[in-house]
Amino acid sequence: MTFRVADAADVPVIVELVQSAYRGDASRAGWTTEADLLDGQRTDPAMVAAAIAEPDSVVLLNVDGDAVVACGQLERRDGYAYFGMFAVDPARQRGGFGAALLAEAERHARDAWDAAEVRMTVIVQRDELIAWYERRGYARTGEISPFPYGDERFGVPRRPDLAFETLVKKVA
Repeated sequence: MTFRVADAADVPVIVELVQSAYRGDASRAGWTTEADLLDGQRTDPAMVAAAIAEPDSVVLLNVDGDAVVACGQLERRDGYAYFGMFAVDPARQRGGFGAALLAEAERHARDAWDAAEVRMTVIVQRDELIAWYERRGYARTGEISPFPYGDERFGVPRRPDLAFETLVKKVA
């Protein structure tokens, strides 16, 4: 496994990777699918390009040979790093690529940005995914935020009760 920082040339492959991991029938090949919760897009080229270009953001890639197999974005915030846009190729899930990328993101947040913790939000209905993060040291905070209903940039909800919970892990 090799890690590198994404650049503008990576935008199409990142969009495809994120979409394939979470939306539509292709996502059902892996266990991270949100296809039963949301339709539509998970991200788009403009959102990914902005994440790459933002000075307080980095998109990390896990590369196996010539293939980008996982990605995740870190945003530097006041005293912590926010982790999002995490995706692993559905055909390679359960192969350790996601866990390795998450560990690399935590290392980057701590060593490059001196962040004390990494935070993320996860859809509360994703019990299996939340359990996966808990096994990697993340704790549920009970802090719930609403899903952005009506903003189709983040998908078209298939149910009316979606919300996010913040998870946190100390890394310093």
